[in-house]
Amino acid sequence: MNTPIMTTDLARLLQAFFCQRLIQQRGVSHQTVCGYRDTFRLLLHFTEQRLGRRATDLHLADIDAPLILAFLDNLESQRHNCIRSRNTRLAAIRSFLHYAALQEPAALPSIQQILAIPMKRFDRPMVGFLTQTEMQAILDAPDAHTWSGQRDRAILATLYNSGARVSEIIAVRRVDFEDELGQAVRLHGKGRKERVIPLWKCTSKLLRTWVLRIDTDPQQPLFPNRFGQMLTRSGVESRLHRAVINAAVKCPSLRNKVVSPHVIRHTTAMHLLQAGIDLTVIAMWLGHESIVTTHQYLEADLQMKEQTLAMLQPPGICTSRYKPSSDVLSFLDGL
Repeated sequence: MNTPIMTTDLARLLQAFFCQRLIQQRGVSHQTVCGYRDTFRLLLHFTEQRLGRRATDLHLADIDAPLILAFLDNLESQRHNCIRSRNTRLAAIRSFLHYAALQEPAALPSIQQILAIPMKRFDRPMVGFLTQTEMQAILDAPDAHTWSGQRDRAILATLYNSGARVSEIIAVRRVDFEDELGQAVRLHGKGRKERVIPLWKCTSKLLRTWVLRIDTDPQQPLFPNRFGQMLTRSGVESRLHRAVINAAVKCPSLRNKVVSPHVIRHTTAMHLLQAGIDLTVIAMWLGHESIVTTHQYLEADLQMKEQTLAMLQPPGICTSRYKPSSDVLSFLDGL
């Protein structure tokens, strides 16, 4: 494949940033490259509309602080991105500009103004999770008599069993299940870190049946779409949404809940915690780099808080000292 000729400093720097800095020097994962790519696609498209020039004609000097601030505002107001997504886009832009500053020192004053744009603070909502009854209703919802229904049952059971991120579950290959003799599944997590999660007997049996319905190629996605290709994030979310709608018929409490693949991940963590599993084990199960991340589940478990409260005396209530009756004292004296 011929490498395209980069005609502007911005185009040249972007190509060098992706090919040399991210891929060759840092060796980042494919998911990271895709995340950065999507950020600059959005930024260049926005800049084209704002400045009235094609992306191929843009220069590094066109990317200034007012433009970036307008872009971030557009993400929230027009694209309805949450603050976390906004901050993720800003982090990608910052990473590129740190690289650009080393390559083009003359642009440093303008770059410093952009780097001074702060990350936006946001409220951290309480972790949402499902009860065991609600989760079971979702697992039973897909039609077991169809190919897609069997796949949906298998993917939902694996999501709940493993607590996997949606990016991890769609990346699982047939070999990641068969190499573990059908007793576990290997997940490829953030930062190229792998972890092996043991499977319940019911999940293992479901997957053993499911692999008979897909291609025998070891690199075949374990949960393909109807064309045999890897499912997308939106594809998993769509199948889950359909399962929740069907499950709500028998479990009405699901009607008022927003259930995403990440909510199932939260549910796995909470059910492990309620079963008495240590936080360090849960952190390894979920692939958390720091146990600090796992502490949010401890804060969200209202049942455990109520049990703690029941062991405490309300303020202002004094516990009287035990005084044995005279009959007991007489008995003890006579021994």
